[in-house]
Amino acid sequence: MIEIKSPVEVARMQRASAIVAEILAELAELARPGVTTRELDRAAEERIGRRGARPAFKNYRVGDNVFPAVLCTSVNEEIVHGIPSERALSDGDIIGLDFGVVYDGFFADAAVTVPVGRVDEKAKRLISTTRRCLDAAIEQLRPGNRLGDVGAAVQGIAETAGYGVVRDFVGHGIGRALHEDPQIPNFGIAGRGRALKAGMVLAVEPMINEGTSSVRMLADGWTAVTADGKRSAHFEHTVAITADGPMVLTSPN
Repeated sequence: MIEIKSPVEVARMQRASAIVAEILAELAELARPGVTTRELDRAAEERIGRRGARPAFKNYRVGDNVFPAVLCTSVNEEIVHGIPSERALSDGDIIGLDFGVVYDGFFADAAVTVPVGRVDEKAKRLISTTRRCLDAAIEQLRPGNRLGDVGAAVQGIAETAGYGVVRDFVGHGIGRALHEDPQIPNFGIAGRGRALKAGMVLAVEPMINEGTSSVRMLADGWTAVTADGKRSAHFEHTVAITADGPMVLTSPN
């Protein structure tokens, strides 16, 4: 069952989403050469506490694996769910920051990929294309459209640009739980899949690779990396579908 949120519930999710947007923007500014990913995680946790929220990711369990941090930090070839560590960022890296909170009983979730210092043109193109994929996906979040329209929009932009679309990880519904129905693939056929309805709140998150779409998991049980070692970018917003179209709850503006 896909949960339909009331206007009051969407308003409560807006408050959680505003916290995510504010903190994620601050973390993006902190992602500079010499900063460790653990320092970014500590900064995120401190900012969550200051705002009276709780982390959405810390102690999240999948089977026997428990995520140990409040922030996912995925550098270069790491696609998603990178665990913060003493790894220091270097000039020319790109880093995906995936972050969520719980506030007033509701979850919010968003991600950005940012350049660290001076990056090459290929990195800039990967980041900008992945952001365009997210924008195109959001544009499809309208009553009467279908999930296939969302995936087709992402796939069309990414593959036309020569990139691989990650299939092993998808977007998701969100609300009183971090992951709710439906799953939202970043590939698909327009006009197919479940119909979208006003009141759905979805976390849409394209993950786009420079090369192959294939994924390899690291021994930590969380970090997914590109099978060919090329870079990956990830963007995500929590979006409410309204009668008038998409409302981006985690927008920084």
